[in-house]
Amino acid sequence: MNYDFDYIVVGSGFGGSVSALRLTEKGYKVLVLEKGRWFKDEDFPKSNWNVKKWLWIPFLRFYGFFKITFFRHVGVLSGVGVGGGSLVYANTLPRPNDEFFSGGSWASLANWKEELLPFYSVAERMLGATENPKFHLGDFILRDIAKELNREEKFRATKVAVYFGDSEKTSPDPYFNGEGPERKGCKFCGACMIGCKHNAKNTLDKNYLYLAIKKGARVKSESEVFNIQPINSRDGKDGYWVEWKSSTKFLKKKGKASCRGVVFSGGVLGTLPLLFKLKKTTLPNISDMLGRNVLTNSESLMGVVAYGRDKIFSDGVAISSIFYTDEHSSVEPVRYPSGSGFWRLQVFPLVRGKNPFSRALKTFLKFFTNPVKTLKFYFVWDWAKHTQILLFMQTVNSKLKFEKGLFRMKSKVDEGNPPTALIPEAAELAERFAQKVDGMAGALLTDTLLGIPTTAHILGGCPMGSDSANGVIDKDNKIFGYQNLYICDGSMISSNPGVNPSLTITAITERAMSKIPAKQAKNN
Repeated sequence: MNYDFDYIVVGSGFGGSVSALRLTEKGYKVLVLEKGRWFKDEDFPKSNWNVKKWLWIPFLRFYGFFKITFFRHVGVLSGVGVGGGSLVYANTLPRPNDEFFSGGSWASLANWKEELLPFYSVAERMLGATENPKFHLGDFILRDIAKELNREEKFRATKVAVYFGDSEKTSPDPYFNGEGPERKGCKFCGACMIGCKHNAKNTLDKNYLYLAIKKGARVKSESEVFNIQPINSRDGKDGYWVEWKSSTKFLKKKGKASCRGVVFSGGVLGTLPLLFKLKKTTLPNISDMLGRNVLTNSESLMGVVAYGRDKIFSDGVAISSIFYTDEHSSVEPVRYPSGSGFWRLQVFPLVRGKNPFSRALKTFLKFFTNPVKTLKFYFVWDWAKHTQILLFMQTVNSKLKFEKGLFRMKSKVDEGNPPTALIPEAAELAERFAQKVDGMAGALLTDTLLGIPTTAHILGGCPMGSDSANGVIDKDNKIFGYQNLYICDGSMISSNPGVNPSLTITAITERAMSKIPAKQAKNN
């Protein structure tokens, strides 16, 4: 059959961009469909107070690149746009510890640590992973805390996807023997997560996706896939029809193309809703495990507001160091640039309590027991400049289940206890940090008043398994019950990494694409 494309990739994040390049290199004709917009460096906002350019809220006609989604058990921060999560992530590329490779539904399918070792190396090279060369105030304070806890050897600089060349002039491509785009060096301005305007951050449109386009892949932005249907046979052996519509226009212009295979790479919040819909219609054989084993990286986001104007936390790359507090946990100092204090609307003074009512009462009482410092906490000048965010993560596997709801997905507890807001170890670190800077520790409003944690790394929902009774995909990322359907994004992660997962998503996708043979030339 003459297909319009050999493969259509749905989403352009870490899994989608890797898939696009590797399939194109194998001789396949590839189309990438991305719901979000295509951003150039100059398109990014100067501050996250420019919510129309920053946030993705189509209902309000906001078509930015950062999305906030709330469920019953977790709030989720994610990226939207050509390049997916790489547009908003903090550039950090750690490898997970051994616990990740031997846990979860995928554990028995392979020796994952050994299997993925070469692919981690490829992913680091492609993403330009390099050690952060420069510490700033928040890093030094965290290092002091590590010393006090007799774990100084567990504090280190992060590996980050940033070009640290000359920041004053444009340099030839430093990564791909001149095949990539020209670059400029990092200015250490802290703006990584609101969009790098200086051409220093190694987003996917500057490596995997850039090279894929150069080799012939097509990328169509502002295009949301709504239907995928097998051609002729039920298992897709004859290919698929893929239909999409405009995601940003009042008039929903539609498109349709045929293809040999499809790679789902829309992330948990893109892939799962689409698959739930297709399971009810055109792809009924998708495993009933769909939506199971959703992981949150067991995160806790804290903020420490310093009162002195000499305490500046906005300089540096977004995450410049990491402290492994024990074999299961880590904490990282996170920063936004000066002037980008949107999150001050979401942060309350840190209080502890068994239920939302006790925490709300304790928050109210802070105004009376310590009114001056509490008012300073709310009205500090240039919040981003004088606030150190702390990201605490664990490998603890608290699991959620996502299900199709009336209008959108809904969350339930899958196994064990739900993800925890205000993790005690995280709170203790934040309070210790606050003492060192003469400040006050804070937590997100949803944590304090609702008991709902927030994650920037929602994972799982399409777990790997030995068969369709135990997983949605096999060990090579193929969907059970169908031919040439793959899932390569955060939803495939089947165990909690406990660290930023971008490198791991990239490495697993590299492995999956290596299993697909090169396209055979047609006989004359």
